[in-house]
Amino acid sequence: MAEPATHPATTAEPALAERLARAITLAGPVSIAHYMAAANAHYYATRDPLARDFTTAPEISQMFGELIGAWLADLWGRAGRPEAAYVELGPGRGTLAADAARSMARAGLAPAIHFVETSPTLRAAQAARFLDARWHADVATLPADQPLLIVANEFFDALPIRQLVRGGDGWHERLVACQDTLFLPIAGKPVPDSVIPEPLRAAPPGAVIETSPAGVAIMRDLAGRLVRQGGAMLAIDYGYEGPAIGETLQAVRAHRFVNPFESPGEHDLTAHVDFATLAAAAAVAGAVSHGPIDQGVLLTALGIDARAAALGPSVLPDRDRLVDADQMGSLFKALAITAPGWPAPAGFA
Repeated sequence: MAEPATHPATTAEPALAERLARAITLAGPVSIAHYMAAANAHYYATRDPLARDFTTAPEISQMFGELIGAWLADLWGRAGRPEAAYVELGPGRGTLAADAARSMARAGLAPAIHFVETSPTLRAAQAARFLDARWHADVATLPADQPLLIVANEFFDALPIRQLVRGGDGWHERLVACQDTLFLPIAGKPVPDSVIPEPLRAAPPGAVIETSPAGVAIMRDLAGRLVRQGGAMLAIDYGYEGPAIGETLQAVRAHRFVNPFESPGEHDLTAHVDFATLAAAAAVAGAVSHGPIDQGVLLTALGIDARAAALGPSVLPDRDRLVDADQMGSLFKALAITAPGWPAPAGFA
């Protein structure tokens, strides 16, 4: 774990907290999804959080992006080498894309680069690496006339979630209330049992279910594009095969977990990804899903050991961090989505 970062005081934190507090005072408690969306929009718009608050796999080692690039190039080649676009959702500093582009170029694949990114700070970092990239505020404006090769690494975990909590009288949506600028979760109005997955309806009081309507909507949109245009998507994130009982909303600041209901907008809010639900959303759109499988299993199948040997002993700790089950190897999962008729992706049985 990195040393704690120092966070200078700014005027941005109270401004966001005060706006949220005022809105809640005037209109009543808001959903967890509303709170999370507002907090993360401010957080990512006002800083580069990488290394300062957390570190992603592409920043750990070049091997991660290189193997993903090779994975895309292999799939593209077996699909007949069509003209295609590379799309990355939430590309950070552009590190993964830069490493993937080197691998793709070695296979003869040099796609146009499209980034779905809203942060001005991160867009500037990406532009320093990709002068000709095209930026999109959301997936609606992505190219519609060619296959898409889509990468989403640690993207879905930052999308807003709803939380449903079981009370003594049934299920309720969890809301965020406020007293002054102290935010706290409360149980809201009851929700019908029909919105709860049937196997989970009889959970004991206090049980929490998380859903991500935003994630499902984005997956359906992208899967529909793959069906119409061709292509593939690789989503890697920490998560599980749901639906399941459990509360995973968390906040990270300076590489440490903090209270997600304190200082909104000053730390990263995330939740574990329900990969089974994402796969089901892709299937509804007509796409083919593969996995999920552990990140360590995928990287091993793609040849990370051979690449580490070629780079030398100095990268072995990075390899272990990405692959070992007690580090990122099992916590992070990989889900592949392909267009009907496209070949099966490497690494997925």
